[in-house]
Amino acid sequence: MKVKIVIAIGVVVVIVGALAGIKILQFKKLTATPYTQPPETISSAVAHPEKWQDSFSAVGSITAVQGVTLTPEIAGTVSEIDFESGAVVNKGDLLVKFDTGTEEAQLKAANAQLEWAKVSAERARKLRTDSTVSQSELDQAEATYQQAKANADAIQAVIDKKTIRAPFSGKLGIRQINLGEYVDAGKPIVSLQSLTPVYADFSLPQQDLSQIKTGMTVRISMDAYTNKTFEGKLTAVNPDLDSSTRSIRLQATLDNPDHLLRPGMFARVELVLPNVEKVLVIPATAILSAPYGDSVYLIEQSTNGSGMVAKQQFVRVGRARGDFVAVDSGLKDGDHVVSAGLFKLRNQAPVVENNAIAPKPSEKPKPSDS
Repeated sequence: MKVKIVIAIGVVVVIVGALAGIKILQFKKLTATPYTQPPETISSAVAHPEKWQDSFSAVGSITAVQGVTLTPEIAGTVSEIDFESGAVVNKGDLLVKFDTGTEEAQLKAANAQLEWAKVSAERARKLRTDSTVSQSELDQAEATYQQAKANADAIQAVIDKKTIRAPFSGKLGIRQINLGEYVDAGKPIVSLQSLTPVYADFSLPQQDLSQIKTGMTVRISMDAYTNKTFEGKLTAVNPDLDSSTRSIRLQATLDNPDHLLRPGMFARVELVLPNVEKVLVIPATAILSAPYGDSVYLIEQSTNGSGMVAKQQFVRVGRARGDFVAVDSGLKDGDHVVSAGLFKLRNQAPVVENNAIAPKPSEKPKPSDS
């Protein structure tokens, strides 16, 4: 029995020794082969020069050169509507007429009195030439004529105020009254807007004032027309600044022949400056910002020739335009930089380029889901 136990213990010792020997050989093999980090997949871009024209960007709104909501000066009952909602009208076109039956009857009586007063004044003038009537009688006849004329003019003015015409040419909005409705003074009737040309109102901070002059080119873009840019001229600069925001209000004029721009629309405004500057640009996604400075990852050949590696390079960036940013120092024309995937890199990390899935940067990006 003791012999069997000794044999079993010997077998176990042999097995454990064999396993330990195998593990030692495996560890030696692992330590003999150095570990190599697999390359990270990144996208790249090339630093290249461009000519950028300086500009100021702002947001603003479109306003009509002439725009008004028509309202009556005096109350009345609508007897005639001579327009359709959305119609284009010319200056002086009849739009709405209120009931003027009472005023027209009063005007007939006033005209009759005016005619009698006119005849009386003419007779008094003739009789005065031969002193048949006194000067006071002539003056009384003249005053009666003038009073009768004023009474007729006052009644005609009331009739005119109850006849509403287009004060200028433009496009009408949606009608807000109905035939036979009693309309109080000041109640909206319809909106009338002149759409050719239109204004673009916007503001810029006071530090830009020294570079602003009327006649500069202004470009307008908006969400309603994603692939279209409208161009006009800066026509007015407000003489005073807003005391709360320290900004100056500006106004540009655009022709708008197709009536695409409507009053009240939100607009992105770019005021183009005359000077053009040559800059070195890279995609903004290539910039790695940190408290100690901005940097990029240059793509270079590794020292052992095994592939490409990413080398961190500190840069000084300037202004941005769309998806691009200008680099003032730290790069030169033709440098390859990592434009996507840089957050997973470290200095001298191996990389492999794949630009198939990276979105193409643009100076005027228009995302499809915006």
